[in-house]
Amino acid sequence: MKQKSAAERALWAQFDALELGSGWDLGDLTKPQILIEDAFGDSHPGSVHLNRLAEQIKYGVLESGGFPAQYHATDICDGCAQGHRGMNYILASREAICDLVEMHANVLPWDGMVLTSSCDKSIPAHLKAIARIDIPAIFVPGGSMRPGPNMTTSLLAGDISLRQKRKGEITEREVLDYKLTGCPSPGACTFLGTASTMQCMAEALGLALPGTALAPATMRDILGFSRQAGKQILKLAEAGVRPSDILTREAFENAIIIHSAIGGSTNAAIHLPSIALELGIDLEPELFDRINHETPHIGNIDPSGQHLTEAFWFAGGVPMVELLLRDRLHLGVMTVTGKTLGENLETLQSHGFFERYIGYLHNYGLTREEVILPPEQAQEIGSVAILRGNLAPEGAIIKYSACRPEMRAHTGPARVFNSEEEAHAAVVAGNIEPGDILVIRYEGPRGSGMPEMLMTTEAIVCDKKLNGTVSLVTDGRFSGATRGAAIGHVCPEAAVGGPIAFLEEGDLITYDTAKRTINITGIAGEPKTPEEVDIILKHRMETGKILPRPERKGFYKRYTDHALSAMRGAGF
Repeated sequence: MKQKSAAERALWAQFDALELGSGWDLGDLTKPQILIEDAFGDSHPGSVHLNRLAEQIKYGVLESGGFPAQYHATDICDGCAQGHRGMNYILASREAICDLVEMHANVLPWDGMVLTSSCDKSIPAHLKAIARIDIPAIFVPGGSMRPGPNMTTSLLAGDISLRQKRKGEITEREVLDYKLTGCPSPGACTFLGTASTMQCMAEALGLALPGTALAPATMRDILGFSRQAGKQILKLAEAGVRPSDILTREAFENAIIIHSAIGGSTNAAIHLPSIALELGIDLEPELFDRINHETPHIGNIDPSGQHLTEAFWFAGGVPMVELLLRDRLHLGVMTVTGKTLGENLETLQSHGFFERYIGYLHNYGLTREEVILPPEQAQEIGSVAILRGNLAPEGAIIKYSACRPEMRAHTGPARVFNSEEEAHAAVVAGNIEPGDILVIRYEGPRGSGMPEMLMTTEAIVCDKKLNGTVSLVTDGRFSGATRGAAIGHVCPEAAVGGPIAFLEEGDLITYDTAKRTINITGIAGEPKTPEEVDIILKHRMETGKILPRPERKGFYKRYTDHALSAMRGAGF
């Protein structure tokens, strides 16, 4: 295989001298050179173990005759940013990481690259970079954390934190026990949040090796997958298979089908369009809605279901879902194996993949059919819906699979807040009543950077008076772990003059998941006709004012000044 950087090396002798000074030897200079980009760091459990995966990737590259160079761009964690201004940087970090990988990948003429990460924004950042750079590439998912006591997840923080804020509702021992057991190992949190969803999306797109998404981070298998990726990248580079050969519209449709089937995070509706835009592919919101009208929801995975991501992987993971839904998928799409999706499924079957790990599931007393339902046993179709109406002319999203059936359609009075902090304080103080619809605005990409509202949604579902009766509507976004009637990504957002900016306390909001609608249906508590609402709303928009944004600087300013709408991926 001819090395790509040979011509550049001949231009300037210092190029080779610098690499030799970094520990390379003369023989390494003429080998195919592979960039290994990881999100390793001490930032959170999803990144702290990635050095071990990168090490195995390096071994695989070396064994196959290439030479690896390891670069790092550590990510940040939503869980550490809950409740304070740090959350405003989380979505923007996707763009920063992607840009840094782009720089790493373009200063040297690499023959290929392997990227590894585990979590919410680093995975879509890596996938965006793969699409943008378009050299042979493989993504290695960082896997799943171990379950907590009694098969719990780190999301117990919602209940713990709410009771901490209310006098006399929790003991110091309860708090300490949670802190010592809530995150028992490295890996992504073991519910189907955004981190776990995006691992699945990487595999469903064909950019990760089959069966790698959500492998337990503490088991030997994830190390073996990493070694295999290091070997496979040399084959991809030799064959000249690029991400643009893999990331076709059909591949994105496959990913959305898998997303619908497993009940994935609503954040995928931001990330997948943003990845697609890197290749000039427009994933319109209606595509998500159409697929969710047709796809059986077969993943019984928390928070839309009962079981944790480790169990999902033991049950067969993404490949089992693909196998069960193969008649709905584009089986001819290319993948990083150099084979099609259909060929990959045949190989997994012939090599015993679907039987190899099922015994681990039996350790928990579970059968495959309890975790991944046969399609004919699915209780519902789809998992997310795109809503439109006079409150969200360009769209909004709800994950109805994590919402009680009785709250999938509702009319209630708007309780309007201009920040999540204000809304959360009202819930904690007991100032919200059953049936209310909380509205949190100025939290979109241009407003504050589009933070997630997990602290408030968890406060609602952990409050016995409010759980199952209160909805939340926002131009911000939600954690993949969000439960309840949560409608986000309202577009246009308040900061650009969307109707949500002119909603007033006590106005009536009606949403209906089945009809895919969300509308202002009353003013000051009184029902109005659509025509009456339109007249009043138009007057408010002509005479009202949008709240000015506080002074900002640096990357945060650049992001909030230029971010696209949530319906277009909230990128630059």
